[in-house]
Amino acid sequence: MERMTVNLGDRSYPIYIGAHVLPEVGSLVRPCDLSGRGALITNPVVGQLYGQQVLSSFEQRGIALTLLEVPDGEEFKSLTIAAALYEKLLPCGLDRRSPIVALGGGVIGDLAGYVAATFMRGLPLIQIPTSLLAQVDSSVGGKVGLNLPQAKNMVGAFHQPCFVLSDVSLLSTLPPPEFRAGLAEVVKYGVIADKPFFEWLEGNVATILELREEALIHMVRTSCRIKAAIVEQDEKDEGIRGVLNFGHTVGHALEAATGYGAFRHGEAVAIGMVAAARISYQVGLCNEEIPARLQALLQRIGLPTALNLKPEQLKETIGYDKKIKNNMSYFVLTKDLGNVTVAPVFDPLEALEGLSAT
Repeated sequence: MERMTVNLGDRSYPIYIGAHVLPEVGSLVRPCDLSGRGALITNPVVGQLYGQQVLSSFEQRGIALTLLEVPDGEEFKSLTIAAALYEKLLPCGLDRRSPIVALGGGVIGDLAGYVAATFMRGLPLIQIPTSLLAQVDSSVGGKVGLNLPQAKNMVGAFHQPCFVLSDVSLLSTLPPPEFRAGLAEVVKYGVIADKPFFEWLEGNVATILELREEALIHMVRTSCRIKAAIVEQDEKDEGIRGVLNFGHTVGHALEAATGYGAFRHGEAVAIGMVAAARISYQVGLCNEEIPARLQALLQRIGLPTALNLKPEQLKETIGYDKKIKNNMSYFVLTKDLGNVTVAPVFDPLEALEGLSAT
């Protein structure tokens, strides 16, 4: 099992990465100073597959976790579901050192993390991401939150975990479309910070889609290294951390405009990245090779790259983007592979015209 650290002073924490390491999760809790009771939040699918392993591992360390399941799906990352979890936690006998363990993909990690940040004014959080998207992105960095019907991740907090455990062998049980959707976030890291990593992805698509564990570990390790380095510089998303939103301005708007059911997060981000890269070319920041290579890689992975909506259908949801300042939309745009910037786009809907034909 490999270990890296997100260095945030007294909020620093380790990320553990390996294969077939889930049964060891209980052995990692000792430095966290936890109470003997806590809660495991998951969904029925993941709970059936891995819940008992986690419960048993914690029990061996003297920590009894109450299993709480929530429905599977982005639409359940909501205030209504969070309130229901608060009610279920009340009779569990928790105290301020009782852990909330998030076992699942990005929805579970964000939802359970938000509950941990707010119940009893904050409880320890342990992230056990089971999807590729969660292992490479959402479980790292301390952003937790909920969706509103009009806008994604509009309610939230910063709440760093005690640790993250990413077991890449769990990815073998993901439906192939879910795995491919997670690869969008992996590609993002190559575009924003690591050209050689992008080129490695271009040369290893077949190996990755075969779920070779050495390739998966390399992807998770590299993605987490890039994200950790950015978070260490800007924990509260006040500056450079904004580059992690490459593709997300359009992606989040697309998810909200279609009711969180038409696209997986990574699928929407893939479309958003192509849109951002093509806007970058339109405004003269990069040459036409950059959007072409990005689109080609995403298509080889099996991800959508066409907008599939008229830009005006995104008018309301893109207006709720958290990067708006003084009524100006800001996009993460690319200058080259591994080199991005955050820049204003004066009329984002006009900039998106024609992109539906990708």
